[in-house]
Amino acid sequence: MTVKLPDTIDEAQALLQSGDYIADRSLATILLLGLKLGRPLFLEGEAGVGKTEIAKVLAASLGRRLIRLQCYEGLDTASALYEWNFPAQMISIRMAEAGGNKQSARDVFSEDFLIRRPLLEAIMPHEDGPPVLLIDELDRTDEAFEAFLLEILSDFQITIPEIGTITATEPPLVIITSNRTREIHDALKRRCLYHWVDYPDAARELEIVRLKVPNISATLAEQIVGFVQSLRGLDLFKSPGVAETLDWATALSELDAVALDAKTVSDTLGVILKYQDDIERLRGGLVQQVIDEVRTGQTAAE
Repeated sequence: MTVKLPDTIDEAQALLQSGDYIADRSLATILLLGLKLGRPLFLEGEAGVGKTEIAKVLAASLGRRLIRLQCYEGLDTASALYEWNFPAQMISIRMAEAGGNKQSARDVFSEDFLIRRPLLEAIMPHEDGPPVLLIDELDRTDEAFEAFLLEILSDFQITIPEIGTITATEPPLVIITSNRTREIHDALKRRCLYHWVDYPDAARELEIVRLKVPNISATLAEQIVGFVQSLRGLDLFKSPGVAETLDWATALSELDAVALDAKTVSDTLGVILKYQDDIERLRGGLVQQVIDEVRTGQTAAE
């Protein structure tokens, strides 16, 4: 069932919360403006902070279809836009010849043989209203694809030479994400509303853990969040994101841990850290040092 678009910042925040996404007010504000102005949202931030999840929750909460274009190096327009089903076309031609019929190019270059890729699918009419189009990790593509995408986002229309021009009756709700492995061109950014999705503070991250891992003990949840927050203050190759925090909370809960100890943390560092250099740096005295700092802070708060 399609849900009415939010009219206020509080409603936008509540919309995300209905999908178990704890958003701060600045994110709710930019989301509301994007929906009201019909502008794409450009979400930038470190990997694992929840950028992709915003699009998923938005689609689910609004009752809209989510169409995802996962970007990668070498992504071309055919993979993003449309392709012709050449095997099916050849079979149709052979069958027509076997039956003694002549088949024109118009017959085989029709919508029956058109494979819709995400960008074309997103501008087609949908019963539940305009879909949410997620263009994920745009920074993985090259500048040529950016230029092509800018043209699509400007008019929300696609010309297929054999069929004609297809224009969206209602533009999709577009969310573009980037992990900032390279800079995205200003021309595309100007077309969007921009928001930097940062790591949450300790209070919000603790709220997220309690929401997503409800069976975890209060003490362990606080220690996990404190430990991860401390790691983000270190000069690591890759700091753990919220996704890693939730994975670690789930893992420690499965191990029936009730509090952090050096052995358990050292054995499970691979859940929150993905580079061996970072793991080696933490193992040993530094693990215990961080745990002690977390417990000291926990005691002071009490």
